[in-house]
Amino acid sequence: MKCIKYGKLAATVAMLFVGSGVAHAQESDSGGDSSNYFRIGGYLRGWAAFNLQDIPETEANDRGKLSMLRGSLLLDADAGTGPIKWKAVGRLDREHKTDYLRDLERLRASNGTTGGDASSILDNYNEAEIRELWGEFSVGDRATVRLGKQQIVWGESDFFHAMDVVHGYDLSWRLFLEGENEEWRKPLWLASVKVDVPEADGQLHVYVRPGLDRCENIGNTYDIQGGRWFFQPYRGFDLTAVTNKDCDHPSGDKDDVTGGIRWSGTAGPVDYSIAYINTFSADPVANSVFAPYKKAPSGALFDLIHPKIDVIGATVSGYSATLDAVISAEIAYTFDQPYNVGTGALLAPWRGGAAGLGLGGVRTKDVVTTMLRFDKNLRLERLLGTSRPSFSSIQLFDTWVQDYRKSEDLARLFAFGAPLSEHNTILTAFSVLNYRGDTINPGIAVGVDLTHGGGFLIPSVDLALGDNWRAKIEADLFWTSGKSRALLDPDRSTQLFGYFANNNQLTFRLTRQF
Repeated sequence: MKCIKYGKLAATVAMLFVGSGVAHAQESDSGGDSSNYFRIGGYLRGWAAFNLQDIPETEANDRGKLSMLRGSLLLDADAGTGPIKWKAVGRLDREHKTDYLRDLERLRASNGTTGGDASSILDNYNEAEIRELWGEFSVGDRATVRLGKQQIVWGESDFFHAMDVVHGYDLSWRLFLEGENEEWRKPLWLASVKVDVPEADGQLHVYVRPGLDRCENIGNTYDIQGGRWFFQPYRGFDLTAVTNKDCDHPSGDKDDVTGGIRWSGTAGPVDYSIAYINTFSADPVANSVFAPYKKAPSGALFDLIHPKIDVIGATVSGYSATLDAVISAEIAYTFDQPYNVGTGALLAPWRGGAAGLGLGGVRTKDVVTTMLRFDKNLRLERLLGTSRPSFSSIQLFDTWVQDYRKSEDLARLFAFGAPLSEHNTILTAFSVLNYRGDTINPGIAVGVDLTHGGGFLIPSVDLALGDNWRAKIEADLFWTSGKSRALLDPDRSTQLFGYFANNNQLTFRLTRQF
């Protein structure tokens, strides 16, 4: 029966891919007027991912099980009507309930967390949304105005984000592992104005978010409904059964107006930018029933809130002829970054009135985030037989908590008992090799937590199969210095990469562009 079930699904996916062959980018114009046009394109994409390890929460043989079978259809339309340019992007995501997801869903039933936001575990992964919908027009010779649902990217970092904080990210279905940031960044309804200032070799960019967005569009979204990317040991535990997300909190109301201003320019051989952003904290904190923060929570245990923060920052990048490389730096100073209070297990003795697991209240700290990046093309043609120089990048990322005091008992993340460190430093690197005219592209990415240990290794191969087909094979491998094994009583040594414990994956992705 399983073969028949998967066979039907595979046949359906195959028909969709074949059917997309008759779809293609279309373009029309009006009497040769280049200001009037219409174009549409997009892709049809499928994923299949397999567990490479047993999952402790299910107490089953999960190694080799299909953890994700997903399909997405994206349509991207551009149009021009005289002086106005239009953009619309829509995406439909659907998943099959694999046997592994059924195991996690049964686990939710057995631990009594089926009363959360999702009646089916697939509710967290299936989506149909308008990703972007905006119009753009010029005002005079210098100003460009864009109104509507859109994305704004400020910053230089790829893996972690210092200045790229305008939007939150949807990390629920494949945590941090999709390479295209624009696919999991959450667009917002914004009014954006860019003004060119050629006299100063620069551009002024201002945006205002008027507060029209839904609650789910605020901050980062994690797989807290007990799915495959909830942090260990919480897979199969639907946290929404005992919590709510509060977007009307006094410290972070989604209806509040936010915005930012950025100057970017060139000074000799160096590109630079400076910016100020008023936005919502990307990662939520817990407003606990044990120590309410400015408002009593409505959830049985706590509410998730995204307090507003202010960020000032700067970026700089330039080419070094001596090193034959591009060197970039980014620094951001965040005012009032919220953190939870209370480390150790929930049932541990209270210290100064603070419960463990980060449920002892909320405290804000100023934080300095820095990034250094080194990009270089390595000439490996003779050594490895590549068809051209290989792009490689190294990034060093540090988060420095100001006025740090160990006695304040700040938690790194709610639901875990690990303490926050004064510095959290991550080193990442990746390299891409190119063969046969960029049709075969092996790559490798690695990251190491220099403060607490642990890291990731991601070997992959990208394949260009003709003009329209793309394929990718990738292994997502993690190692940790601490693993949490008991629900609501985790190991205090569990830091960032400990959240990924026992979740190694092998992922296949196939894309048909049109």
